[in-house]
Amino acid sequence: MNSIEVRTLYELADPTLIDVREPFEFVAGHAPAAVNIPLSEFVGRSGEIPRDGTVYVICESGVRSAQVTEWLDEQGIAASNVLGGTSAWRTAGLPIDLTRA
Repeated sequence: MNSIEVRTLYELADPTLIDVREPFEFVAGHAPAAVNIPLSEFVGRSGEIPRDGTVYVICESGVRSAQVTEWLDEQGIAASNVLGGTSAWRTAGLPIDLTRA
């Protein structure tokens, strides 16, 4: 499974970043580029996932996003798990967005 560090992700220009946490977690703070597609809805909403380029998947700690990254890989979609998730993002002092989904 491909993975990426939060600082490396932050330096990318316009990444496709999917946050698979539940909406209440997402609105409490997320990476600015993130789009919320909760794990509980992910398969049903998978049509929203771009098929071109790499999709970066983030959760709180990296566990849920790893599951989704594996699933996307099985579907033939290039995906990369964000190591340490939003927790690592916060710890690194990177910007947090508090806007709603």
